Amino acid sequence: MQTQILEQMESEVRTYSRSFPVVLTKAQGARLTDESGKVYIDFLAGAGTLNYGHNHPKLKKAMIEYLADDGIVHGLDMWTKAKREYLETLDELILKPRGLEYKVHLPGPTGTNAVEAAIRLARVATGRHNIVTFTNGFHGVTMGALATTGNRKFREATGGIPTQGAAFLPFDGYLGEGVDTLDYFEKMLGDNSSGLDIPAAVIIETVQGEGGINPAGIEWLKRLEQICRDHHILLIIDDIQAGCGRTGKFFSFEHAGLKPDIVTNSKSLSGFGLPFAHVLMRPELDKWKPGQYNGTFRGFNLAFTTATAAMREFWSDDKLERDVTRKGRIVEERFQQLAEWLTEKGIPASERGRGLMRALDVGTGDIADKITEEAFQRGLIIETSGHDGQAIKCLCPLTISDEDLLEGLDILEASIKHVFG
Repeated sequence: MQTQILEQMESEVRTYSRSFPVVLTKAQGARLTDESGKVYIDFLAGAGTLNYGHNHPKLKKAMIEYLADDGIVHGLDMWTKAKREYLETLDELILKPRGLEYKVHLPGPTGTNAVEAAIRLARVATGRHNIVTFTNGFHGVTMGALATTGNRKFREATGGIPTQGAAFLPFDGYLGEGVDTLDYFEKMLGDNSSGLDIPAAVIIETVQGEGGINPAGIEWLKRLEQICRDHHILLIIDDIQAGCGRTGKFFSFEHAGLKPDIVTNSKSLSGFGLPFAHVLMRPELDKWKPGQYNGTFRGFNLAFTTATAAMREFWSDDKLERDVTRKGRIVEERFQQLAEWLTEKGIPASERGRGLMRALDVGTGDIADKITEEAFQRGLIIETSGHDGQAIKCLCPLTISDEDLLEGLDILEASIKHVFG
């Protein structure tokens, strides 16, 4: 397989090609094919960007027809038919059925663009600067978003420029079982000498993705929302990885019945792997002046087209929600069994997650890497996350067939037993 030009010219910053050093040529559903013809089951799915799988036929058809009709691809933030249909469908199928009323800001097309816009909007709307974020959170690597990201690997790569404007608090479970970390937050808010500036907003992932698939408890999330309301602090839900059905609901915060002030979506928002992001905000928070936050690639019309097709295909009823919940239980049970087997072998392990956002925590990154490397050789692409890369993360397409799902889990089990059997 010819990789010399790739290794020679691509920056050392590359990551996934180090874990999976093959040249990929084709993808369909939950399967990838490399240049040699070897097929892999995909439990990575673009780090959660391909919830509906690779090259879904109906989404591909919508995109091809749009292009064949000379539809507008780039239009800055001018009005287009594709944008109108996207907003109409979003309102009709996603927002209104959930009792949500939001305006839509279309920033640049990536998740970190959405986070930057969200935290800046919170500051503009409240006149306050501080953003509360949480241990092990990941919100992006541009400077504003990076200030709210916990991982030291990313925070050190600033050339010595300090991040600023955010305060970290312990996430749910960070201090161990039986400790409600929100007691600390509430105590600091009530103490004028705590050193915590009253925040403009709190930003949180309801299930931390890069942090190791850490789900916040439902009651903990409800209490966090109430604390924000009591202290007039905006609540931003970063639903970039956990949204678009990943946890079994379109929005991950639906499980707790929350109504955030601001929501960020990206990754699977386009439905097809196209770059796309939006920020949802309560109408009264829309304090932007015209052009005050913009970007050349805001409002990507191809992504509008596939996103609209995806909403119509998957969110006109609750079929996908029910299927994600069912498949999530399958993964949960298998991961629990594998955790028990590893623990019996002297490797403490555990399972956690929500919906089809699940992890098998094996304690250390070294152990996790041995397992995922063996799995790759056997035809499964699966990544790790967490503070030490210790969590083997399942982010398979939501539309994966039972056959592919079970085969992928079988490969993972065989890999574990080969390495530690």
